[in-house]
Amino acid sequence: MLRNPNKVREKLVNGEPVIGTVAYTWSPTVMEVAGIAGLDFVRIDCEHAWRQDEMADHLIRAAALSGVVPIMRIDRGSPYLAMKAFEIGAGGIIAVDIDTPEDAEAVVKQSKFPPIGTRGYSGQCWSGGWGAKAGKEWIEWSDRELLVGVMIESPEAIKNVEEIMAIEGVDFALYGPADYSMSLGLRYPQRNHPEIKDGLTKTIAAAQKFNKSVCYGVGTDLEQITKFKEMGLTMFELGSDIAVLRKTWNSLKKNIEKQSE
Repeated sequence: MLRNPNKVREKLVNGEPVIGTVAYTWSPTVMEVAGIAGLDFVRIDCEHAWRQDEMADHLIRAAALSGVVPIMRIDRGSPYLAMKAFEIGAGGIIAVDIDTPEDAEAVVKQSKFPPIGTRGYSGQCWSGGWGAKAGKEWIEWSDRELLVGVMIESPEAIKNVEEIMAIEGVDFALYGPADYSMSLGLRYPQRNHPEIKDGLTKTIAAAQKFNKSVCYGVGTDLEQITKFKEMGLTMFELGSDIAVLRKTWNSLKKNIEKQSE
């Protein structure tokens, strides 16, 4: 319902770093805290967390209250999930399993209204103010401000990464080292494997060629984050809510135990 400029898009256009996280707890409170902490975006994961219910609405309303941009990761198979995410107020989507430029183009079409794309129209949704703030201005705002991201996470995607990033309407890529590792037969995520590192380098290079952006899960190590920034990374996904909490608790516990020895 909020008709504001997308601050993630603004920062990317201005060449500023965009910093966010991913929330696996599905807690509106965590979403509010992320905004209060000053994060730019929170990825809501609908691929590995099966919550296509009213909780997604609650998360997005919490995001609106705290000023953080909610970006929903969705399955590629359904042509309607992008529309549904945007109608409940997502500021962006990330589509998984994008291997070819045709895959990417299909996601863009699902995300944009005609004549650019094929998104169906209904203003009777939260984003359209339940009809009160729909119409031409809402359509133009949606096509202009809402972000479309794609996952790069397979050898096929790396082979086609330049063509994928060249698709008009694709704003950024989320590089997925875990599934890329699995697709190479490595059997578990190996971020430091030469081929995984090379895939990230190629994805960043392709994005830069077409003035697009790359998002990557950078964790919480400041030294590593600096290295990613030097590589040309522009969207930094810090450790997830669960990972940061687990790591902080564990570190504090170990330090207290060590002091007691």
